[in-house]
Amino acid sequence: MKEISTSSGLGGILNGFRNLVKESKRITFVGTPGFCTPFAELVAFPIKDEGQELAYIANLDFDSAKKVVFTSHGMQLSETTDATADTVVLFGGLAMPKIGIDAHALKSMIDERILVNGGTTIGVGFMNIFEQMGWHDIMGFDYVINTDASVRVLGK
Repeated sequence: MKEISTSSGLGGILNGFRNLVKESKRITFVGTPGFCTPFAELVAFPIKDEGQELAYIANLDFDSAKKVVFTSHGMQLSETTDATADTVVLFGGLAMPKIGIDAHALKSMIDERILVNGGTTIGVGFMNIFEQMGWHDIMGFDYVINTDASVRVLGK
């Protein structure tokens, strides 16, 4: 894949994502429960007023997909919904070996149940996880937002 832009910080992730999904009507996020869920809610926030229908699938559980809705407490998961979409967003937690997601089973779910009429596949991850795990070739990403994070913990 070729680099199309660079930025830094949380704003770089959020603005990059918003720019990639401008034309999307239905977006389905797929991630691991707990770890990826807040990231889906976070990247959904900048597009909350764009009129797109949003869904979240935990792991490979297509039939239990939840709506992602804006509330007074921010973006939240809501009732069960149809996760068929024109854009699918995969979070890097899915590719972590300890999670145990079969990349080929995920790709089948995307092709057969989510992007049934074709569409865009976006990866959002940290530390090149998709590339490290060989998912670029399997998923056929249209775009990947990759972030490298440095962490400093300070004390008194």
